[in-house]
Amino acid sequence: MRRFSLINLTAAFLCLSVPVNAGTPLGMLKKMGSLIDTLSVKGLDRRYIDKPERPWQIIVKSNVNQTIVSMKTHGSMAGQEYSAKPYLKTTPSQYLGLWAGYRGYGLGYTVNVGGDKGSYLTLGATGGAYGINVRFHSFENSNPDINLNSNLVSEEVLETWNDVHLTDPIRVKTVIADGYYLFNGKKFSYAAAYDQSVIQKRSAGSLMAGLMYNYTHIDYASNLNGDLVYLMEGLGKVKLWQGSAGVGYAYNWVPTRGLLVNVMAMPMLTFVNKLKAYGYATNVPELMEDPIFWDSNTTNEEWDEWFYGKVRIAHMGDMTFNSGVSLGFDARMSLTYNIGNMFFNAYGQFNNIRYHHNNTNGYLNDWFVNASVGVRL
Repeated sequence: MRRFSLINLTAAFLCLSVPVNAGTPLGMLKKMGSLIDTLSVKGLDRRYIDKPERPWQIIVKSNVNQTIVSMKTHGSMAGQEYSAKPYLKTTPSQYLGLWAGYRGYGLGYTVNVGGDKGSYLTLGATGGAYGINVRFHSFENSNPDINLNSNLVSEEVLETWNDVHLTDPIRVKTVIADGYYLFNGKKFSYAAAYDQSVIQKRSAGSLMAGLMYNYTHIDYASNLNGDLVYLMEGLGKVKLWQGSAGVGYAYNWVPTRGLLVNVMAMPMLTFVNKLKAYGYATNVPELMEDPIFWDSNTTNEEWDEWFYGKVRIAHMGDMTFNSGVSLGFDARMSLTYNIGNMFFNAYGQFNNIRYHHNNTNGYLNDWFVNASVGVRL
């Protein structure tokens, strides 16, 4: 993926750098680059925002992130009463990758170097008064912090899950897409703080409107996780879709030439809030009646081999909740330093999205801190 992206971006750079006939595909590509150049500064007050002479940004990024998903629900599933309070908290994970773009239009790819096993794919497009960013994150986690709420077993047994190591990891996929519109895009630039495609020369702020979409898929439904599914009272997989809108404020502070500090805060009203919970039956109750289950003379290795060789799960049904309107929050902060054709940046983002429906409620917290160094070409 990284090699493919670099080859294509390099080819596009060469196409935009050599004289070609406007009627050829290369000429059309060059005209597109000229159009982006024009749009990137259209309507801007050049006393506040400046366009770098070199249009390309090549950025090496490092990233630390964490995802927390919590929900509490009960009801009836497949004719049986159902209740659970699953809580998944991943350990902070480290990623390293590359982002490349032309005037703020580009893509990036990062891979895991510590923590969970996963990857990030990011897409971005920024203009004078608008921006769109999409993050695809998929990972596996074998040692999550899981809070169990179950009356099936004793508190002593539940406490043993505080340091759980799963043979078959929990698989998580998230998609977070957000877009914004600036009401003072003439003097304030969001792109200057987050992709460095332009440079903020003077301090300015702006009221901004934003939209956000979130999709989260958590799956641990496998035979090897039959005990976890049982303790979750049948819950083995969760899908969550949410759409939010908000109005907030962002400010770019330029204390000295080349240095930029950005702060943004936006309350988000979630108006699309759909949760789907998948229920499973297990044979754990039958296994608990076997004398081997309670035999204190059996070693841990022998017990694991016996239990995980016999435990099974079977899908029984699912429930879908369409939650009402809820309030969440999106906050970001960025620090950028420009020196010549190079720039250094660090920024963090925190998303809090909540949902509720009758006796069902929960939240998704997603945060990351990104540090990067880039060069303009």
